[in-house]
Amino acid sequence: MSAEQRSRNNVFSGLALDRCSERRTDVAWLDEAWRTNSARFLVLNPEGKALVVDDATSLRFLDGRERDTLFDAAQPLLLGLDDREAPYFALSASAEAALAIANATGGRYLDLRKAGLGLASFEAGLFAYARGVTHWQSRTRWCGACGHALIIEWAGHRARCTNPACAIEHFPRTDPAIIVIVTWRDACLLGRQATWPTGRYSTLAGFVEPGETLEDAVRREVFEEAGVRVVDSDYHSSQPWPFPSSLMLGFTARADDPAIKVGEEIDEARWFEVDEFVRDVEGGALGLPPPLSVSYRLIEHWLRAAGGLELSALESPAAWT
Repeated sequence: MSAEQRSRNNVFSGLALDRCSERRTDVAWLDEAWRTNSARFLVLNPEGKALVVDDATSLRFLDGRERDTLFDAAQPLLLGLDDREAPYFALSASAEAALAIANATGGRYLDLRKAGLGLASFEAGLFAYARGVTHWQSRTRWCGACGHALIIEWAGHRARCTNPACAIEHFPRTDPAIIVIVTWRDACLLGRQATWPTGRYSTLAGFVEPGETLEDAVRREVFEEAGVRVVDSDYHSSQPWPFPSSLMLGFTARADDPAIKVGEEIDEARWFEVDEFVRDVEGGALGLPPPLSVSYRLIEHWLRAAGGLELSALESPAAWT
């Protein structure tokens, strides 16, 4: 399986959408797309939750008529076109407006983590995309260079300083972070934070620093957290992680030596042999990340390679929800 295929298996990664970046300055095209009958509008409340149908099985998009009635003063945030060339926009609602819209449509609001496991991949990816951009907009009000107010342009994807002497452009940020499954022979290395309940473990992760390659970040983070030296690493897959603005870059890696010396960032790190892993998961002693996270996919990858087993087939009373 290619890295592209593995990435598409990750939650929030199944968004088949033309983002139309070249159209963001085309005012006439944007106006036409905004008013077309096929346009759909995703509503987010101030908490970053999306409007969904009452049973939360799908997003509750507004059509153009509903947008005119419930949201007539909105500024377009273009998301893109689907494979039928239907345009999608995001709308940020105030708390009062969000409540009125939910009451008028019979919908309710759902947070992104729950949506990631309950919505179809396209809608989960669309929600993640919209949340990432709207969160950036809500935190990007003032120029970091001169302190003047910013205005949002480019169909919601650029902020420009209003000070003519500055006029710096600001764009949505993405913070790269590596996440890695480290192996020693047929064992995998998992760690746990002090704040997690007893028995919960996950793969090691950390943000990429300036001037650092992804492979260097893997080596540094694993050594800082567990004191384990990594001798090689390979890219596995990626996952948008807008909590609030990360991109998770999944890796597999091989340890040079199994000796562990836990650093200050985590509470514990352990090697799990396949038999021990299976026994502890099925016995409830080991809780794992949910399929929402690429961490789950990395552990799944290791278990399949090392033990010929499918993680989803294990009975897990301690599932991490």
